Amino acid sequence: MGRYTLRRLLQLVPVFLGTTFIVYALVWGLSDDPFAGKCGQRPCSPAYVATMTERYNLDDNILVQYLKYLGALLTGDFGQTFSGTEVSDLIANAYPITVQLALVALVIEAVIGILAGIVSGLRGRGFVDSLVLVSTLFLISLPVFVTGLVLKQLLGVQLGIIRTSVPNDPSLGDLLVPGFVLGSLSMAYVARLTRTSLLENARADFVRTAVAKGLTRRRVVGVHMLRNSLIAVVTFLGTDLGALMGGAIVTEGVFNIRGIGGLVFRGIIQQDTATVVGIVVLLVIVYLVANLVVDLLYAVLDPRIRYD
Repeated sequence: MGRYTLRRLLQLVPVFLGTTFIVYALVWGLSDDPFAGKCGQRPCSPAYVATMTERYNLDDNILVQYLKYLGALLTGDFGQTFSGTEVSDLIANAYPITVQLALVALVIEAVIGILAGIVSGLRGRGFVDSLVLVSTLFLISLPVFVTGLVLKQLLGVQLGIIRTSVPNDPSLGDLLVPGFVLGSLSMAYVARLTRTSLLENARADFVRTAVAKGLTRRRVVGVHMLRNSLIAVVTFLGTDLGALMGGAIVTEGVFNIRGIGGLVFRGIIQQDTATVVGIVVLLVIVYLVANLVVDLLYAVLDPRIRYD
């Protein structure tokens, strides 16, 4: 396991370099005038252009720019915005609430989705199975912003159960409904994926062997069927965690959450390239780490998988 982990960590290095270079080149290299609109209706002064050009190394070619940016990034410096604010400070202020929201959404979609998929897969073609399929299809068909607006209007405005605007220092209760909204689409996919995997593994040879050996139904389902069925689910949850950590612009906008999604949105609207690049680089790291953790969990779920 140790050698496999080391090998996977080494494989992440070229992936990180390649993805971050592509992002950097797309954001910084495609603009003919990076200072357009930065000084209002008037063109920017030569002194301002010279200062910003030196700060972002715009006189160098794109590869040299990236290498200088990467060198600063390795020291924890994500750069500065055009207004002089440290990008790392913006991330430090916005990311904690996004992480909390993402974890709440992940727990909700994992617990409810897996339980619904298990009940549906074990009960077969009955009322419960039909109810799960119809409910998940409804969630898949409904846009996330509609789900958020409906729950906000119903639970917040009409019933007064939740706050219509999440505070800057939210409690767990403040994030439950936004977390449900954020994870609702993935929850439906998890339920359907779990159900399909259970039905497929129920006909597998190792399950028939376990039943023939006289094992209890709880052990057959929990040890043999469920563990093997969760491999695909864990893969989906791992990749989805990276997406959730990236911030949900729609969900954060509906509930007025000042997280990373809103920060990315404002960076794009204001053409603040340093902010956009810094956040995307952070998201690349989150995706790579999540993918590594998922790979390591395979051996825990399926004893047939060994990393030698």
